Amino acid sequence: MRKTTVAATEMTTGWGLKTFTTDALDKIHAATGDVLRTTGVSIDCDEALDILHDGGCWVNKKTRVVRFPDHIVKQAISMCPSHILLAGRDPENDFLMGGKQVGFTTFGVGVLTEDLKTGKIRESTKEDVAQIARLTDALTHMDILTAPVTARDKPDSSADLHMLEAGLINCSKHYASDAEDGARTKLLIEMAAAVAGGLDELKRRPIVSFGVCPTSPLQIIESSAEVIIEAARNWLPINVLSMVMAGASSPISISGALVMHNAEVLAGIILAQLTNPGTPVIYGSSSTTLDMQQATAVVGVPEMAMISAGAAELANFYGLPSYVAGG
Repeated sequence: MRKTTVAATEMTTGWGLKTFTTDALDKIHAATGDVLRTTGVSIDCDEALDILHDGGCWVNKKTRVVRFPDHIVKQAISMCPSHILLAGRDPENDFLMGGKQVGFTTFGVGVLTEDLKTGKIRESTKEDVAQIARLTDALTHMDILTAPVTARDKPDSSADLHMLEAGLINCSKHYASDAEDGARTKLLIEMAAAVAGGLDELKRRPIVSFGVCPTSPLQIIESSAEVIIEAARNWLPINVLSMVMAGASSPISISGALVMHNAEVLAGIILAQLTNPGTPVIYGSSSTTLDMQQATAVVGVPEMAMISAGAAELANFYGLPSYVAGG
């Protein structure tokens, strides 16, 4: 098991940042509950709509909008594990996520890379994935491998499968994988199970996890819902990572952006828990603000750090492991 930094502990050691009071977090939660209860989330997946309906949510199959009663939100959060094992192929590289533990990972998924030989920018390849995986494996401060770039030299129909192969062969740490849809998730799970020693062993020691992004504002498209369902059915960790843009797909204020962000993440978490209660879920964020002059999302700016800190505080408020992007 890897030893990591501890943040925001209520003692004289460690480091941390307090962004909101408990009362402020409760207000954000209450505002989120109002959005989930009255506005709802568009979920464009028949199977997900059936799961949510059977679980007690209010589902309009004509508009494909789901509204979430307060007790369903509370129940789903209560079923989530507070700590998640992100196992490595080498048990020495196991990472236990949760509480105030802090870990670091690469981030993805880039489609361009700088060629180390020519210095030119080009489309990324499977070999780039392999090289970054080997580098991540060697860096002692990196705890897990997130798909860093995509294998643009492989067919779109199998690129994520090639990336998983490159990641598992070249890195002994946990691999956080993307998946295009439910069918591809099944294939990725089959590959990981072959490496782990079978599906039961993969569930016991998940060497791979999956990530999905809601489509802001307040949508979960069919492919994302399928990935959540397939990961949950196989008891594998799922990272629901919102990417709202303050001033574009959410209100421009930090608190308003966090309400929208929170609603999207909780909707995905509820789907996972109603699919398979107790599914390990991660509260994710890559939310930032919109550069009004350039009309683009920006990273490495104070607003992104503030939103990320707020998202981490909300995750702690719910007792969930969190994953936030840096700049």
